[in-house]
This record gives sequence, structure tokens and C-alpha cells, in this order.
Amino acid sequence: MGETARRAAVLGAPIAHSLSPVLHRAAYAAMGLEGWSYEAIECHEDGLAGLLDGLGPEWAGLSLTMPLKRVALDLVDAVSDQAVKVGGVNTIVLRDGRRHGDNTDVHGMVTALTEAGVTIGGPDGRALVLGGGATAASALAALAALGAAEAVLAVRTPERAAGTARVGERFGLAVRVVTLDQVTAELPAELVVSTLPGRAADAFAAPVAASGAALFDVVYAPWPTALAVAVEKAGGTVVGGFPMLLHQAVRQVALMTGRDDVPVAAMRAAGEAELARRARLA
Repeated sequence: MGETARRAAVLGAPIAHSLSPVLHRAAYAAMGLEGWSYEAIECHEDGLAGLLDGLGPEWAGLSLTMPLKRVALDLVDAVSDQAVKVGGVNTIVLRDGRRHGDNTDVHGMVTALTEAGVTIGGPDGRALVLGGGATAASALAALAALGAAEAVLAVRTPERAAGTARVGERFGLAVRVVTLDQVTAELPAELVVSTLPGRAADAFAAPVAASGAALFDVVYAPWPTALAVAVEKAGGTVVGGFPMLLHQAVRQVALMTGRDDVPVAAMRAAGEAELARRARLA
């Protein structure tokens, strides 16, 4: 039937390899939203305000990736409590001439870990987070939601992780910051979360695997990482970055369309097929 044309997009830099268009378009197709489109737009921090000002009424929403999540906080008309506490907006819903900022990264992480059966909690519930950037901040919020009592942030430069540590504290976590060369000393932990890019976590594969910890590695391509392979071989539970990306996109589709019948299975299948295609071409 004649569905009203609506537009959405993912913004960031670099953005060419974003998996978001594949996920959102699969959702639109399965939901019968024939008039909806979703694209990827290269956008840097200094260009976000102008881009937002130029959007017409046909726009339903935007997904934001790095480096736009923090600057977007100051460019929306309303913002969710969670986005404020995490310190970043990854979703802007455009409705009735207003910009509503939200954060679906935390939901994506919690759902990915929960569906994999990862639990963390109780007075001894402790997680070790590798990295101290925006993704680590969302990870701390997710850990708090799952019931963790304490988190250790292992970073290159502790001074630069102070803001991320405060995010965890806002969600009720006791947070300590150590340097990456202290990772082995901080094991065992119930869960190790790696927010480090690419091969940056390879050096920690052996000690993490030997510790018996579950692993959540936010990398989704190339996959599996050396860290994931080591933990899996040791019999540990491994959760990769794709389920997190999938479930944060599911929540975005629900927010932008106003519908709760978001087709998770269709989005998962489309994303996995695209990742397999890219792996063959690599």
C-alpha cells in the first residue's frame, strides 16, 4: 500500500563500512515499510549541527556513531536520562519538529549478554573492561544493569579515563582504573569486556583465556579476534560485537518507527549474510 516516504540514516566518520544500513533496511522490508529508506552519510563533529538544521519533515531518525555521540548531546531538544548518564547520544528520533536524543548501545549490550546466558552479580560480581572510551562507558552502564558490583577499567592513560569511570559511578558501580599492563594482575574476573579496536587486545588472549572469564569483545569484523579464539578454545563463553550491534539497531528501529514488531530474526540473518560476504572478499 502507499506507505509515506520516510528517511533515516547513520552518520559518522568513517562510515562507509557501517553495517547499520543492512540491518535497518532488512527491518523495513520485513515490516512492509516500502516507503522508508536508510543511508550512510559521512559526517564529522563540526558538520553535525548544520546537517541537522537542513533536515526536512520526511526524516524519521538518525543513528550516530563515532565521533558524534558526545557532541549530539548539545544538539537535541530532549534527551533520555540514560543518554545523559552515559554521556552520549547514538540515536536521534525526529518527530513533531523536535529532536529526541537517546542511547541504545546499553540496551544492545545487555541484550547480547543476556541472550548468551552471561550473568554477573552479587557482592563479588566484578568485571574487567579493556579500554576507556565511549564504548567502555556504555559497557559500564550495561554491567550495572546486569547486576555487577565492581568494574575495573584497564586503559593506556588513566587520566583520560576519569570521565568514563564517573559514568560507571553514576550507575552505582565501584570503578577502579588501572593501566593495561596490569590486566593479568586483575584476573580472574567474572567477565572481561574488550572495547579495544582491531588487534589491540591480542596480547591479553592467553591470560584472559586461562582465567576462566567469560568474554564480551565488541569487535565484529574481522571476527573472530585472537582474544575470542583463545577464550573459546579454553571453554569460556564468548559474545562478539555483532549481537550488540544488532540489538541496538533493533531498539533504534522501534524508536524511529514507533512500532514494537521489529523483526530481530530478519535483521540478524541480513547482518550475518553481509558479514560473511565481506569476509569472503577480504
